[in-house]
Amino acid sequence: MSRWLSRPLLRRFWGLIRQGLPMVEVAGAVGVSERTGFHWFTQAGGMSPLSLASPLSCRHLSLADREAIFVGLMAGWSYAAIARSIGRPTSTVTRELDVNRLNPTRLRAVPLGERAGAGGRVPLTPNYSPSIAQQRFEARLARPKTAKLAQHDRLREEVAAKLSQNHSPEQISHRLVADFPDDPEMRVSHETIYQSLYVQGRGALKRELTRHLRTGRSLRKPRRRAGQRLGRIKDMVSISDRPAEVEDRAVPGHWEGDLIIGEDSQSAIGTLVERKTGFVLLLHLPDDHAALAVQRAMIAKMSELPEILRQTLTWDQGIEMANHVQIAAATDLDIYFCDPHSPWQRGSNENTNGLLRQYFPKSTDLSRWAAGYLDYVAAELNNRPRKRLDWKTPAETLDQLLSASTDPPTVAMTG
Repeated sequence: MSRWLSRPLLRRFWGLIRQGLPMVEVAGAVGVSERTGFHWFTQAGGMSPLSLASPLSCRHLSLADREAIFVGLMAGWSYAAIARSIGRPTSTVTRELDVNRLNPTRLRAVPLGERAGAGGRVPLTPNYSPSIAQQRFEARLARPKTAKLAQHDRLREEVAAKLSQNHSPEQISHRLVADFPDDPEMRVSHETIYQSLYVQGRGALKRELTRHLRTGRSLRKPRRRAGQRLGRIKDMVSISDRPAEVEDRAVPGHWEGDLIIGEDSQSAIGTLVERKTGFVLLLHLPDDHAALAVQRAMIAKMSELPEILRQTLTWDQGIEMANHVQIAAATDLDIYFCDPHSPWQRGSNENTNGLLRQYFPKSTDLSRWAAGYLDYVAAELNNRPRKRLDWKTPAETLDQLLSASTDPPTVAMTG
């Protein structure tokens, strides 16, 4: 298939990707294999090529405009009359025909007023093809253009240096204005920086610099629309229905959970944090982190706790919790799900996951750690003094809360 014929297909492909649909659905909708879809995605760095932007700017002639020009030529209209019919300046029509003539030697000047309209030259025969003109236009759009960072060595070096210091593209873009107020050449948008990192053919910046971005991804992930993930997990209960006592941390037994993910999303460790005390439990997932594995690990770990510590669990809308009904039934937990793109709704868990990266760095194989080591790490965190606990440890605080009950249960506080 030629490039110009495949453009509508590719444009539809990237439109569905921007909607956040899974690749298997996107590939099926455009009639290609999932493997082909992933190839297109990775070749473009996870970003839609700029030449496929749709709709095109109104300053460009469309195929309909070009067909109207052809009709006008067939009718013998002047260039001015054709331009008026499509709402364009006469110079636009003149330039279009000059650029896209099929055979210039077949054109000849016609005296003004000789045919249906005056005000310009028209050919005896419309030596112009709308479809071929559109092909040429789209081919010019698709032609790789030199990226700004590839043209300006000093600007590229400054951006690369800031990325190496873990500055975000947005921070770099704004800081350049402050650092070089009198040098307009030292300006670049954050989107241009992302394109130079991710888009193949615009690689002014080395792809390995992506590891300094907050996500550390080598491919850019399309942003889902707000609320789009709702419904992925059947029968889930929204965080908006969670009891108020969970929010104010008045009593223990309310947990937040998530996964920390390893290299290439191939491994994971489950994390559970008790909201009132910050007490941590880690789930061993040596084989995979699919729904069944998370279900088994969760039930095994939570069953070690006394009933008073099994009140609620709040998780994000990750598909690994698809078996939440079975988990709730086995552990007597009420399980709630956060809103999409709202990590602050699991603030305790997010902070703890950050601490855990000291032990389990990103882009490493997390399946290699034994269950005993996970218990050791959890015990170490649970025995660190915390400012919000008046410098008591989570283990001490939880032990005091349990000891204060009439019939104190027991729970292992250290490894």
